[in-house]
Amino acid sequence: MPPFAPLRVRGGAHQLRRALRRRRRALAAGLAMTAAALAASGSRGADGAETEAAAAAHRERPPAAEMVSAPVRIADAATVRLLRPGDRVDVIAAGGAPSGEASDARVVAAGARVTAVPETRGQAGDGGALVVVSVPRATAAVLAGAGATSRLAVTVC
Repeated sequence: MPPFAPLRVRGGAHQLRRALRRRRRALAAGLAMTAAALAASGSRGADGAETEAAAAAHRERPPAAEMVSAPVRIADAATVRLLRPGDRVDVIAAGGAPSGEASDARVVAAGARVTAVPETRGQAGDGGALVVVSVPRATAAVLAGAGATSRLAVTVC
């Protein structure tokens, strides 16, 4: 038998890749259609009525709290300089008890996210410093009231 050059088939690997790509696309399209159908049907049964388990979940789930930005003046300006946006802090109100008596400290906002730490420009050292935290609307009202009657401090979570 005489020697001959090896037989080479052109485009074989490319055709295989293309076929696999088509198969993946078809599978992805099928999954997307299934997900869309499930989302459209939601928690409804075959007759269109909401299932009992889904109805119970809707009743038990509390409404999502609307988050607002609340500016808070912290008594210790040096503590505020340690904070960065994204930090989680507890805001603590220390009651203004007369000297000689122990003051009651209470947590006003737990786990509040720091959104901004404005620069202090030539403020007096005793005036504290401002920090902006993201809290639920109800907590923002409590923070505003506590800031008017107490000295506020923060602890980093």
